[in-house]
Amino acid sequence: MNPSTGTSSGNLSDRINSLVKYLRSEVPECIAAGAIDMATGMLLAVETIDNHPQEVLDLLAAATLELFQGRTVTMIEEIWKERRGVHTDRHYFQEILVNSDNLTHLFIRTESRDDVVAVVVCRKSVNAGMLFAQARRVVKDVGPL
Repeated sequence: MNPSTGTSSGNLSDRINSLVKYLRSEVPECIAAGAIDMATGMLLAVETIDNHPQEVLDLLAAATLELFQGRTVTMIEEIWKERRGVHTDRHYFQEILVNSDNLTHLFIRTESRDDVVAVVVCRKSVNAGMLFAQARRVVKDVGPL
């Protein structure tokens, strides 16, 4: 993967690993980045400055799946689509920002595959506008998965 040109090479796993590395290096105050498969709820790739137990990483993946495609969220999406006359399988929620006591977490669906969600974890001091701008740029620059 050449992130600067957006050209893709290699298999899906290589491209997802490149996305995660590029997010980790380009997003301000980023301490961790990952990618989750929304079809399985599995963590596809992760890069972090700290070591975390595998069970914590697995829970993050499961929580991401619930956040984007849990039963209640899916019901809300279907109601809004129905009321707006939208007939598509595209998910309504594309980005979710979560602030904890010390960290800011951005969850963002990739443009080419809405079944892959990138996760960026930054220090709470991050400028939210820059976080969104850089994460969106990286996802776009990396190109289709």
